[in-house]
Amino acid sequence: MSDQLGKKRGLPERVKMRHDSHFVDDLTSREHEPIGRMVPLSQIEPDPEQPRSEMGNLAELAASIREKGVLEPILVRPHGGGDDRFCVVSGERRYQAALLADLYDMPVIVMDLDDEEALEIALVENLQRKDLTPFEEGEGYRRLADQYGYKHERIAEAVGKSRTVVTESLTLLQIPPRARSVAVALGVLSKSLLLEVLKAASDDEVEMVRLLERVADQGLTRDDLREAAKARKISSGAKAASGRPKPYVFRFKSADKTYNLALTFRKSTVDRDDLIQALEQILIQLQDTKE
Repeated sequence: MSDQLGKKRGLPERVKMRHDSHFVDDLTSREHEPIGRMVPLSQIEPDPEQPRSEMGNLAELAASIREKGVLEPILVRPHGGGDDRFCVVSGERRYQAALLADLYDMPVIVMDLDDEEALEIALVENLQRKDLTPFEEGEGYRRLADQYGYKHERIAEAVGKSRTVVTESLTLLQIPPRARSVAVALGVLSKSLLLEVLKAASDDEVEMVRLLERVADQGLTRDDLREAAKARKISSGAKAASGRPKPYVFRFKSADKTYNLALTFRKSTVDRDDLIQALEQILIQLQDTKE
């Protein structure tokens, strides 16, 4: 009895077990409801397929758990090694922090999931974090789209964000890896600025890096980047004029890779308004054809 009293438990008796209902709503509607229970940490194992590779500093979370316990249960599934073994599906940081806090057991919700379902839930929960870079968000959204066939609307609903946010994050994946690394290192993580850098530099990775450095060093705004894009187009047009005129080609690749668009203009310099007007004319013609 004294040993039992001396054990650190994961959930204070005054706190009821609870769990957010974000992505698991569909799963909880199954015939067999998830079961909440206290499980010894020695019977829980981390998920080897955990999509989150970096747990961050757990010291503060572990200190909070020592003082207040684990207030939110983690999601686990039965492990193949036996009925009394479980694998973490969602809540890896809480699990790791509980280990640091030397807890004996912690609250869990047990669900019977296959490998694909478990990875899908872990991925969606990971995307609900607030400390992801725009590129990490985009990679997660792309994985949901490629592996599980999620449309943009469903991704947005699953992670609690607007469809526009999802589309923008996927668009940012057109930025090459080196430029992404530079953006992260310099702390240039504003989606709106990154989108302007992508537009201004077109497919020129060297130009992207140069613009990112200017954003970090000189504090360039969205308007500054737009002006830089116009200047670059004018310069390109001047170079083309010195030799054989080169037609301007607008290229667009969808974030989910389902289609590519190439729009060729007869003139070598095209500004934003010209492009919008051309696309609007295409839409009008398509709508007239449909009628």
